[in-house]
Amino acid sequence: MCGIFCLLSLSPTHFEWDKTLHEHLKRRGPDLSQDLTVRGTNPSYQCVFSAHVLHMRGVLTPQPFQDNTGNVLVWNGEIFGGLPVTPEENDTAVLSQRLSSCDGPAEILSLLSAVRGPWAFVYYQKAGDYLWFGRDFLGRRSLLWRFDAAVNALTLTSVATQSSGPDQSAWQEVPAVGVYRIDLKAATEAGAVTFDLHPWAQGGNDLASSCSETILKSVPSGCTAVMNPSGLVLTSPVCPLNSSIPKSLDEKESLSESHPRVKDLEPMLASKEKNNEVSRLIDVLSEAVRRRVRSLPFRVQDSPPPPDDHASVAILFSGGLDSMVLAALADRHTPAHQPIDLLNVAFKLQVPKKQKEPANKHGKHRNKPTSFKTDGADCQPSGLFDVPDRITGKAGLKELQDLNPERRWNFVEINVTKEELQTIRLELICHLLHPLDTVLDDSIGCAVWFAARGTGLISQDRDQRPFTSSARVVLTGIGADEQLAGYSRHRVRFTTSGHEGLIQELAMELDRIPSRNLGRDDRVIGDHGKEARFPYLDEDVVSYLNSLPVWEKADLSLPRGVGEKLLLRLAARQLGLGQSAALPKRAMQFGSRIAKMEDHREKASDKCTRLLVEET
Repeated sequence: MCGIFCLLSLSPTHFEWDKTLHEHLKRRGPDLSQDLTVRGTNPSYQCVFSAHVLHMRGVLTPQPFQDNTGNVLVWNGEIFGGLPVTPEENDTAVLSQRLSSCDGPAEILSLLSAVRGPWAFVYYQKAGDYLWFGRDFLGRRSLLWRFDAAVNALTLTSVATQSSGPDQSAWQEVPAVGVYRIDLKAATEAGAVTFDLHPWAQGGNDLASSCSETILKSVPSGCTAVMNPSGLVLTSPVCPLNSSIPKSLDEKESLSESHPRVKDLEPMLASKEKNNEVSRLIDVLSEAVRRRVRSLPFRVQDSPPPPDDHASVAILFSGGLDSMVLAALADRHTPAHQPIDLLNVAFKLQVPKKQKEPANKHGKHRNKPTSFKTDGADCQPSGLFDVPDRITGKAGLKELQDLNPERRWNFVEINVTKEELQTIRLELICHLLHPLDTVLDDSIGCAVWFAARGTGLISQDRDQRPFTSSARVVLTGIGADEQLAGYSRHRVRFTTSGHEGLIQELAMELDRIPSRNLGRDDRVIGDHGKEARFPYLDEDVVSYLNSLPVWEKADLSLPRGVGEKLLLRLAARQLGLGQSAALPKRAMQFGSRIAKMEDHREKASDKCTRLLVEET
């Protein structure tokens, strides 16, 4: 993974770094930093490239990567399939070599279509004076853009900085709807940046019409987008969503709404047809996890191995269904001697102010601990960080220890106070979230930043000691709810509009996940010099789930804790997991209790004033 940057100026000018932006890029790639400037002679233009490498694959390879013919690649991605990359090879070097051998734009688009894995890139093609850039089909890597009319320059970067004043909203996320190409000769002659968009195609149809509105909203002021002028497209790496509607479904015995139990899932596992689907899901998801926990830096022969007490893989861990399945599958593919770090974040519970008791209440227990409900059970916290996700996390840890008692599971208790949250938000997180700015982005972004940092406490010999995770790979469960109807809004849509409405909702979820979640999470996790990896959004997993009719993935006629994400719950049972297979969905902002720290009257979609940078 890398922090990548490119500034295109239509006339050679003196370039000076925004020091804060440069620092954010370096935090993403602490292993190697390098800048490179390319100047066109006729016509005259300038491209300033900067890359900051987090060494994750093959041998350490500098970026920007310039080949023998003068082409330049900055690449923030992972090739998990589609192109052959051996363990000792670096995917940046492999891709650069393949790009340089392409004869024309059709071959470049075909090559990028073949890549399986997350990516964002900028590529300077010297022959013809072209600049290519874009994000993968699902937008799993961040790329932002901004045009500065004062100096006639377009900037592309993994992460930006938020500023006050008129430039505050200048940055936008590059829509993950295709690959863009700028003809530098034409742009220089016209004195304006115009880019061609080559959209993804699915099922033989290009998506230009469906993405044109998205592009028009996001094109930087001063630039012009031309939709697919050549007719060349990229082939979608995932199959279309199965939109079939059931003619009829067998009536099912009603289950208790209040206490879904693991045994409620057992009769469904007995079905041969359902069992085949569950086994297939486990197979494709297990392979997705394997790719992500085994794709690690190549170790030179005779070099010392990493210490046995250092984990290579960590998981954002709540003890809920999604993270438990990832942990169980990571256990299959991580060497037995290596620990796995389970990163569990909690925000300090706010102690309510004491109220005077009426005189006639002397018989009551004055010091009775306050209890709160989590998933239908009354829990009395023993400390100020015993939030719902901490409680389910510890229960999940016990399940994993029972599943593999030989594995060392580092359950990292990451405790965050309101004071630390407010300080780090203003220093760092407000910039990483930008240009996203809602209350929901603030809550989830802050929770993910602290979790990914991995600094907390672990229990050892009945005592706790400070601990910081050494893992550079961070697995996250995002994508499971969006594909398997895990949110409450899916149940509402099913109730009001049936399977047809639910299918429309799921299609919308996958379309908007790049702009709602993935760029943000990549920026936030990458700030620690770690890489976010998303097994549920592996192309093979998405294609398999897309191929299934919706009623095979979820049955929202069944109660919470059973019906939503039904197929994944059955997979969890087949993997040997217990009560975690029947836990209802709980959003991170509520499970970690960050949502309780601030203004309780806010709505998730409100603009978050806490993220604003004040003028100095």
